[in-house]
Amino acid sequence: MKNKNIYLIVSLVILSAVGFVSLNSLKNETTNQAAVKQELVPADSITHGHGLSVDVADPKKVYIATHHGLMVLTNDKELYQVGDKKDDYMGFSPHPSNSKIFFSSGHPESGGNIGFQKSIDGGFTWKKVSDGVNGPVDFHAMAVSPANPNMIYGWFQGALQRSVDEGKSWEVASTTNFPVVNLSADPKNENVVYAASPQGLMVSRNKGKDWSRLLDGFVSTVTINPEDSQKMLSFSEKNGLARSNDAGKTWEKSNASFSGETPLFLSFAKQKPDIVYILTEKNSIYKSINSGMTWNKVR
Repeated sequence: MKNKNIYLIVSLVILSAVGFVSLNSLKNETTNQAAVKQELVPADSITHGHGLSVDVADPKKVYIATHHGLMVLTNDKELYQVGDKKDDYMGFSPHPSNSKIFFSSGHPESGGNIGFQKSIDGGFTWKKVSDGVNGPVDFHAMAVSPANPNMIYGWFQGALQRSVDEGKSWEVASTTNFPVVNLSADPKNENVVYAASPQGLMVSRNKGKDWSRLLDGFVSTVTINPEDSQKMLSFSEKNGLARSNDAGKTWEKSNASFSGETPLFLSFAKQKPDIVYILTEKNSIYKSINSGMTWNKVR
């Protein structure tokens, strides 16, 4: 009986030690993550922007995906590097309702392709989710469906890929005969997705399988009002910056010139759709507070 008691005591001590180590490891991991989450590094300039998104919960924060990591502009003044990653985020899309979740693709700083990855802490840390079809992919254009956040689109090597499980698995929705430079999903209808292309503005009404043309000529970017999917903004060689109130069937030209720079990305503020931001090819940022009627340069 004495030996059994000793065995039981030793076993309990070992289990307690393991538990202590495990708890301390978890505590250290949580502490380390917390430290990472607080690392906003002041930055001087935006270099080679690849994506733009207004924070879904705070219209005073604008995220810019770049060739050298993720940045955030706050209050139209302060610019920060988010975390210490300097990867090239060629594709960047936020979750439509959770401000802490981002998705990205592109190239790691060390070279190669990232595949498809996800952040659950506002872009400070990233975890690879999948390679995509024929990957690791390097999605140059991505979009998450606001109507169904599990549905994500990405364009890679002449094909539009589609995931219905938040990027865990992918299938080829269509092989496009046009390169895609920008994707935007309808906020109300999960079947509808738009593609900006050198061959025009394209729309698919069956989840990326078939496409029709809405606008001829080079289109660099398109975005949709999060409250009204009939209202859109685009920038094209034909019309410059233009507004549509009928889901892209007709367009009204704007007089905005942006000092001769070409807008590459547009983003509405979900909480205040009157607010819209533009990122140009020279990394300038413009802001509108009247749904794109007039614009002011903020950086």
